[in-house]
Amino acid sequence: MSMKKFGKDIETHIMTGISYMIPLVIAGAVLMAISRVGASFYGISDIWDTKWATNANWFIQFLHTDDGWGGLALGMMFPVISAFIAYSVADKGGIAPGLVGGVLVANMNAGFLGALASGLIAGYTVKFLLTHIHLPEAAKSVLPVFLVPVLGSLVTLILIQYVIGVPFAGINAGLASWLKSLTGTNKVLLAAIVGAMVGFDLGGPVNKAAVTTAMALLTSGVYDPNTAAQIAIIIPPLGLGLATLIDKRKFSPELHEAGQASLVMGLIGVSEGAIPFAVESPLKVIPANMIGSAAGAALGVGLGAVNRAPISGFYGWFAVEKWWFYILGIAVGTLIVTAITLATRKAFEAESEKLSYTADAENDGSYFDEDQWEN
Repeated sequence: MSMKKFGKDIETHIMTGISYMIPLVIAGAVLMAISRVGASFYGISDIWDTKWATNANWFIQFLHTDDGWGGLALGMMFPVISAFIAYSVADKGGIAPGLVGGVLVANMNAGFLGALASGLIAGYTVKFLLTHIHLPEAAKSVLPVFLVPVLGSLVTLILIQYVIGVPFAGINAGLASWLKSLTGTNKVLLAAIVGAMVGFDLGGPVNKAAVTTAMALLTSGVYDPNTAAQIAIIIPPLGLGLATLIDKRKFSPELHEAGQASLVMGLIGVSEGAIPFAVESPLKVIPANMIGSAAGAALGVGLGAVNRAPISGFYGWFAVEKWWFYILGIAVGTLIVTAITLATRKAFEAESEKLSYTADAENDGSYFDEDQWEN
């Protein structure tokens, strides 16, 4: 196997793990959003604090519990991504070793990189065992239900505990410390880079790498990358959707319809609403998305907005610290995408061009109807 193909396989396995992790993150994020938005009506900004567990108001108690449920779901992020990376490598046999490896990674605070390594180690260990252990026909049933999960888990846990766990924990702690120390221009620059990555491919590998890493850093108490990512996620669909409302003439009927859907998807935090526009005109749309996302993310983070949960939809905006700056970043980024999009597009004239072509062809004798072409 060539290194290029091996690298492509690794990317595929990691993206599979991320795709299985995302619904879990969304579930946890929405539960936390419900809790924190609800708590904001009572003037509570720290509903996760244990002091609210015994509050006299039963609804505040529930909001505290609900926030805990969201945290529980998010706490499963590393075990799930590890398990499904292993599943991608070795099918069902990789799930158990990958899951326990991910739990150990979380306990050792080895971070997102540790979870990726855990899944790959578990998957390739199981694949090796399935390939190289040959049992008599009568004993073959023992392999998938006993030998593979036990040996796979044992090898995975030993390698994490004694080989990769401590170095990755050190890297994670060092990265978290460095990111927390960023201030001023460096902080804004980081937010702009994260925003541009999120706006680049709208749910693709670069976008997912930025968003997933930002969400993983939440477990280390680092919030700026997540704030930047969550602002940037919704800017492209909102900006492109707004452009279709401002000047319909510059878009085909199909894109105008997609623009309406894009606005709704943007408001609920789904960046993929902008994909039809990027596919139709990538050289114009992608730079606009990146510039708008980078500017909005940098502005929100630079002004001090802090989003402590992986929530980008409108339902979580008012749970953000300094939410007015957060919304300002979204608004400015959205308007930038809209302005660049409208400035770089010409009026949509596909039908008139078609009629013009037909008339010219008839005049010069080169026009044939369908029957003539067949004859």
